[in-house]
Amino acid sequence: MEQPKPENIDQYIANFPADTQKLLREMRETIQCAVPEAKEVISYGMPAFKQKGILVYFAAYAKHIGFYPTGSGIEAFKQEFTDYKWSKGAVQFPLNKPLPLDLITRITKFKAALELKKAEKKKNA
Repeated sequence: MEQPKPENIDQYIANFPADTQKLLREMRETIQCAVPEAKEVISYGMPAFKQKGILVYFAAYAKHIGFYPTGSGIEAFKQEFTDYKWSKGAVQFPLNKPLPLDLITRITKFKAALELKKAEKKKNA
């Protein structure tokens, strides 16, 4: 039987083994500190942080934590992903290594600044 979709990030995290939960909590706290005004949501079944639009998503898998700062976040930081598997919209952080919290913070703040700029442009248009 399939597990019910989580209604919030706490429920999402609770579905994983203790070691993975620890990494998910670290990811969540890091993002919260980077963008304290952002709202937590579940989107596409994954934890996400939203300001005007979604800033970043994250999710746990068998061997990694996926971090999804979308295309703009990946493009701006791809030179720093040499130790990780990454694609156009995502980067994978292995479960057996510490999360790069400084990198996650910088990407999240970059995405927040981008969103604010976009919102400002719309307002002035």
